[in-house]
Amino acid sequence: MQGKTEKYILDELSGKKGLLFALIDPLDYSSPQDAVKTAKNADEGDADAILIGGSTGVQGEDLDRITKTIKENVSKPVVLFPGNVGTLTKYADAVYFMSMLNSRNTYWISGAQMLAAPMVKHYGIEPLPVAYVVVDPGGTVGWVGDAKRIPRNKPKLAAAFGMAAECMGFRFFITDAGSNPEQGHIPLDMVSAVKSCISIPYIAAGGIRTPEQAKAVIKAGADIIQVGTAFEKEGSVQKIRDMVKAVREGAKSR
Repeated sequence: MQGKTEKYILDELSGKKGLLFALIDPLDYSSPQDAVKTAKNADEGDADAILIGGSTGVQGEDLDRITKTIKENVSKPVVLFPGNVGTLTKYADAVYFMSMLNSRNTYWISGAQMLAAPMVKHYGIEPLPVAYVVVDPGGTVGWVGDAKRIPRNKPKLAAAFGMAAECMGFRFFITDAGSNPEQGHIPLDMVSAVKSCISIPYIAAGGIRTPEQAKAVIKAGADIIQVGTAFEKEGSVQKIRDMVKAVREGAKSR
């Protein structure tokens, strides 16, 4: 059943054709105040959603506190990007209920999800059914998730995972190169290959640092991009606004 946050995402995507989600990993910031400031700037800069989380992830009272504060200071949906079962909080609107399809460890495919489901229901957080695959180099998430990473020169493998995700009933599909990869974002031919094979929203994550890159990834076919490290390093309202503008332009030029 489609919830409020999913409906918001789909409605925004229908109108704007390309979206930007700002990812805040509190552990990457020097203080919680800095993380909250970037979230506020993202909201003012017209990012379409605020994601909170990361591969290792802040937990417990710290996660509750920062999520509650961000939620009180932004107008956009606050969605958890969980690193494990402990990275849940009742103060979020929704959670990427993710399965890492190319993990070698079944814990990341269905085990963590089984353990987290009762708490998600108890908290009343909206679950967004997300299939997730890791592309080389993979970064911390690839190591933690024991991923059999997709080679960057094998776009058909990523496309096949996307098709499998849609066939299995997932309603969003993510390819992630990991946090701040030296090689840069997902190759554009891979982005195009994935989008050509699926009808569910496709999210590209990892290594998108500039407006030019954001525009190129969206133009290649991604429906949504996630940006984290670039905003941690330079999270001004103007930088975020420039990235959002590039996303909208990329969507129009497809």
